Amino acid sequence: MASSPRRADQGGYTTTRDLKWSHAEKTIARRVFTRALEREFEVVIREAKEMAGKIEQPSDLWDLESFLTQSRKEIDRKYDYRYSVLTLVFGSLSEKAASERKSCMAWQTTRSHPSALTSIFGLTGTLRPEARQSCLN
Repeated sequence: MASSPRRADQGGYTTTRDLKWSHAEKTIARRVFTRALEREFEVVIREAKEMAGKIEQPSDLWDLESFLTQSRKEIDRKYDYRYSVLTLVFGSLSEKAASERKSCMAWQTTRSHPSALTSIFGLTGTLRPEARQSCLN
């Protein structure tokens, strides 16, 4: 990834602020960042459309507004394209992706080979709908 010059005043450690990104790294980082953000928006849009289709009373409308506000805040907090924090953003996204892959594998296993515990506790239903859908694709 980005090159890191050694800094004697930090005991050989480099801060993310000191990383130097090459043009190619910046281009790749922008593509990865944009695609991850697009996927996040796709999930929010899908859930918002689903919620909007179920609106029957005013309180449902405010639930949708609350969901959208909360989603915007989470996205704003999670996606920061400043180079000084971008490695942390990618680390967080990688951790989330690994967790979802693990959940997907566990869900597929319990689907094809349900155990007594998964039947009793309904563990197959613990996977978020959007993650479950990605497991089926």
